[in-house]
Amino acid sequence: MQIQNTTEAIVFAVYLLLMIGVGLFFFVKSRGGGEKEYFLGGRKMGPWVTALSAGASDMSAWVLMGLPTAIYAYGLGQLWIPVGLAIGYALSWIIEAPRLRAFSVVADDAITIPQFLTRRFKSKSYALQLVCAIIFLVAYTIYAASSIKAAGKVFHTVIGIDQTLAMYLAAAIIIAYTFLGGFSAVCWTDFFQGMLMLGALLLAPLFAANMLTVDPAEITSQTPGFFHPFTSWQDVVSGLGWGLGYFGMPHIIIRFLSIRSQKSIRRSATIGITWTTLILVFAALVGVFGRQMLAMDPVMIQNETVFISMVRNIFPSVIAGILLSAILAASMSTADSQLLSAASAFSSDVYKPLIRRNRVSDTEMLWVGRGVVALIAVVALFIAADPNAENIMKLVSNAWGVFGAAFGPVILLSLFWKRLNFAGTLCGIVAGALVDILWLVFLSGTGVYEIVPGFFCSMIVAVAVTLCTKAPGAEVEALFDRALNYQDPEE
Repeated sequence: MQIQNTTEAIVFAVYLLLMIGVGLFFFVKSRGGGEKEYFLGGRKMGPWVTALSAGASDMSAWVLMGLPTAIYAYGLGQLWIPVGLAIGYALSWIIEAPRLRAFSVVADDAITIPQFLTRRFKSKSYALQLVCAIIFLVAYTIYAASSIKAAGKVFHTVIGIDQTLAMYLAAAIIIAYTFLGGFSAVCWTDFFQGMLMLGALLLAPLFAANMLTVDPAEITSQTPGFFHPFTSWQDVVSGLGWGLGYFGMPHIIIRFLSIRSQKSIRRSATIGITWTTLILVFAALVGVFGRQMLAMDPVMIQNETVFISMVRNIFPSVIAGILLSAILAASMSTADSQLLSAASAFSSDVYKPLIRRNRVSDTEMLWVGRGVVALIAVVALFIAADPNAENIMKLVSNAWGVFGAAFGPVILLSLFWKRLNFAGTLCGIVAGALVDILWLVFLSGTGVYEIVPGFFCSMIVAVAVTLCTKAPGAEVEALFDRALNYQDPEE
């Protein structure tokens, strides 16, 4: 193995050692903590950590590799994706976050999304938790594969080591600090990674703006309509549809449950919305300026390396190494959250109630969770290493669509519609996931992103089944009222 750039390699090594150090710190600090501490940080997260970890866990490597490359290759018609994401993210903080945290506390202190949805209806059935856990395990494995693939690609491109070996190295590091430190380690590493991502995306296009050499007329001749955002109604609808995913993305909205207080949510919302908007704006500028600075390069499109090429053309090795570490930050900050969410779903919603019949110690729960983290990472690694695995943007869009369509509508209904019942929720989740997958397989040629029909079908089915079945009992309605009037003890 020959290292292409020793300076960049040293910067990468220091960064990765810091991430492992965070995991070790929280492993020692949280000894003796239970399931709630490992999977939710004990509901003690402050507004800055919550906001930036929510954003960083969302903005995987696609925001530095997939999104800029899509805009670089196809033009401003791809801008509807960041527009949709910015709107959806803002609405999730403003509309969903305050109620979801309050409802989760009132619903017997639920610490996972499947747990919340079951306890919200005072149900004794584990059907919903089991269905959710299956969707989590499948979709998160695919999602984590995209993050591991991105980390391997950046190791290979920047340092020169074999891409498959690089994926194994990235997976080992992600497993290490997630396995050891749990939710607290994930949130704090995501906080630092979020700051690094923002710095990298701010600097690259600002410096690139002074180095644009390609004539816009040449770009238009190569890619007609490059500078026109209204390319087709499908691009507009699909791009805006990405925003629907935020309402049901478990590894993002779990941050709403973990925050210290209702009061902190307002501050977190301001920080998170600002951070995400800046990230999306500057990621789009990387794509536009990259085309005007680097010219058309099919290899760059295939490898999704517009940001990498831009940074290496502008900055010296030390600074380039730091900025390129942002890609590792993006991929790792998403993968760790996905692994932990999947592990919590299996441990808390399947293993504890169904396999062990609630006869399980806190220590056993922690080690089961850690084991699931390692297992999913290994499976995701094999998917990422498959030469036939699709590109990063495609893998992310597949997993994002399933989560948004399956969970977004029922979570919103559970927070705002008192009449919603358990049957409607369960059927809505199944309908959303099935329509999303079937649309992807059979109707993707329509050009409409599968999350859009999946989301609205889930909403319709949940409402229809609820109205056709028995209304919730007085105890469930009382829970709804308590959640609306919930006040934190410290407030």
